[in-house]
Amino acid sequence: MTESARKVPYTTDNVGIPVESDEHSLTVSPDGPILLHDHYVIEKMAQFNRERVPERVVHAKGAGAYGFFEVTQDVTQYTKAVVFKPGTRTDMLARFSTVAGESGSPDTWRDPRGFALKFYTELGNYDMVGNNTPIFFIRDPQKFSDFIHSQKRHPASGLRNNDMQWDFWTLSPETAHQVTWLMGDRGIPKSYRFMNGYSSHTYLWVNEGGERFWVRYHFKTDQGVDFFTQAEADELAGHDADRHRRDLYEAIEAGDAPSWTLKVQVMPFDDAPDYRFNPFDLTKVWPHGDYPLIEVGRMTLNQNPEDYFVHIEQAAFEPSNLIPGIGPSPDKMLLGRLFSYPDTHRYRIGPNYTQLPPNRARTEIRSYAKDGPMRYERSNTAMPYAPNSYGGPAADVAAYGKPAGWYSAGEMVRQAYTLHAEDDDWGQAGTLVRKVLDDAARERLVSNVSGHLKQGVSRPVLERAFTYWRNIDQDVGDRIAKQVNGG
Repeated sequence: MTESARKVPYTTDNVGIPVESDEHSLTVSPDGPILLHDHYVIEKMAQFNRERVPERVVHAKGAGAYGFFEVTQDVTQYTKAVVFKPGTRTDMLARFSTVAGESGSPDTWRDPRGFALKFYTELGNYDMVGNNTPIFFIRDPQKFSDFIHSQKRHPASGLRNNDMQWDFWTLSPETAHQVTWLMGDRGIPKSYRFMNGYSSHTYLWVNEGGERFWVRYHFKTDQGVDFFTQAEADELAGHDADRHRRDLYEAIEAGDAPSWTLKVQVMPFDDAPDYRFNPFDLTKVWPHGDYPLIEVGRMTLNQNPEDYFVHIEQAAFEPSNLIPGIGPSPDKMLLGRLFSYPDTHRYRIGPNYTQLPPNRARTEIRSYAKDGPMRYERSNTAMPYAPNSYGGPAADVAAYGKPAGWYSAGEMVRQAYTLHAEDDDWGQAGTLVRKVLDDAARERLVSNVSGHLKQGVSRPVLERAFTYWRNIDQDVGDRIAKQVNGG
């Protein structure tokens, strides 16, 4: 019977050949052994054995959707990046995630949330890989693997371990600002739709005239910021571990497309060396009084992926994807990520991961990369090397202009990491506690920290934790110590 005459399409194997049975293996008799030449059974079993790729070491559990970004304000005085030209609408992909939990962990654990964006521009993919906080725990990539190990599972018990977390945090005072955010209300967003996103890092913007600026991104949720209390989050973890993934998918399916307004802070290039603290320090925010928010545009997510594994699990975001008009800064953590993100994608999903649907550019690729496992697109070069005399392609130096980046400042990196007047680890965390949080939020902060410290934290680490919080704010530290000690 032909396919057109059937009411139900027939099953095929992986190369399109019709399958004889969906239920029964080929055997020598009805109850006899399976024959090795039943290639379809072999194909199904072998494919099943290989259908998992390694999960991400961090940001393993997440959700995502496609959408678009529309520019609403003119910022061409700061950058020539095509994604930010007035009137531009750019297709994009977003992925949100928890950081420390595994792929099956509850969405409502207290944890930072990843906020990764991919813009499919006419000049290639531009990625912004940030979090729902404007800062991070550490400022040097040397400590990143150590930090993550302290947030994962104990090597002996295989269990999450609060003592390891507080041991690392209290021995690393630069964590104070981020830990204060984490232990506050925004440590457990109500859903991915109700949280902001930030570049966290500082980036370089370059305009058509070659003028350079430092910039930080703020994606403000148009749904409003909302959160779960610790008790609500704990209850949800037990009966709806996929709460955030479900919420994003169902909202988009119902036509309630979430959106975020992008605003940026812009610092003149020459302000950086003499600013009151290191502006490239990932543990610091730039006060809005110094550098006010400037609106750029709006991101809207309106399309769920047709297949989660293909489009979200295989999505590869990397801060090294920077189009002309946007560059890195001397932020040490950012510079470390420029290497580590593409490297982990090559390990996790293969060297040709950029040819997969979520990662494929929407413009022609003319790359001298060649071959490797699972490659299926040609490189569009006459010869696989550069330079060659058979038709290029050749680098577009003019697209970036001169100077192309901050390296031309010569001493910029050294200047950035010399001591500034306010380069301390406790000041901004204390400001957050005293001037941003209200009385009720401070009470929840004390309760969250105290509850966390009561769960298996050893006495020496507890004493350091009390000192840690007193360095942030004396009153909050005293209240935490009193609650933990049963006062």
